[in-house]
Amino acid sequence: MKIKLLKEGYKKDELLYTAFRNGTVDEQFFTEETVEIAEVPDFPIYMGKGSEAQKKADFLEAFKVISESYVNDDRDIHFNERFWHSLLVAEKRDYIVDKYPQVLDGYREFTNIVIKDFNWENYIYKCILAVEYIEDATELYLSKDLYYELIVDNLDIFNYIIKYSIFRNGEFLVKILTVIHSLGISDVLKAKIPDRPDLGSDERYGRRVIFELNKAYPVVMSPLLTVEELQGEFMMALRIYYDISELKVTV
Repeated sequence: MKIKLLKEGYKKDELLYTAFRNGTVDEQFFTEETVEIAEVPDFPIYMGKGSEAQKKADFLEAFKVISESYVNDDRDIHFNERFWHSLLVAEKRDYIVDKYPQVLDGYREFTNIVIKDFNWENYIYKCILAVEYIEDATELYLSKDLYYELIVDNLDIFNYIIKYSIFRNGEFLVKILTVIHSLGISDVLKAKIPDRPDLGSDERYGRRVIFELNKAYPVVMSPLLTVEELQGEFMMALRIYYDISELKVTV
């Protein structure tokens, strides 16, 4: 399937939103440049609202669809921001309006859901990275399905990992998720750190662990450690903020 690409500057063109809202997006918004891709199935593109159960279901559906289609094409395509925005505007309007009717409420919702910057805050970007990491992993310690669930259950940590360039690799993510599963501490890592105003108003234990591992790099080469070694470093970072004796695990 050939997808025409939007003209440069489309993010600041409110007429594009008006046309999208009215269902009248036409050739005036596109160049003659095209991207060819085998198939473009629908999948959830925004998980910013809804119950935790619905968000998890949407993430898992997105992982499944992306793993079976989009990541099988050239990486230059599925990490191309303009391709995704062009596809959503040109081919996915009906799906988007049906699943995310709030896009019709205003330009802000449109930009937040449909043409959001393609970085770690973008849900399509998150899903593609997650799928690449799990599908391309050379060594898995658990099932792929379980890793996908662990990503959703530990999304806060996943977000922090993909923010740091030194940690943005599949092997490190797989090892971190393996450690978290082995220790059974997802709930602890998601919890707010109490009585630490110096850390901010919404700091979490998991975020601080990743922060400490990042701070220790390159003295401690976390991405290159074995799972067992990483678990030790992980727990040492956690105990800076949390009484790990309550976890009944050893470092």
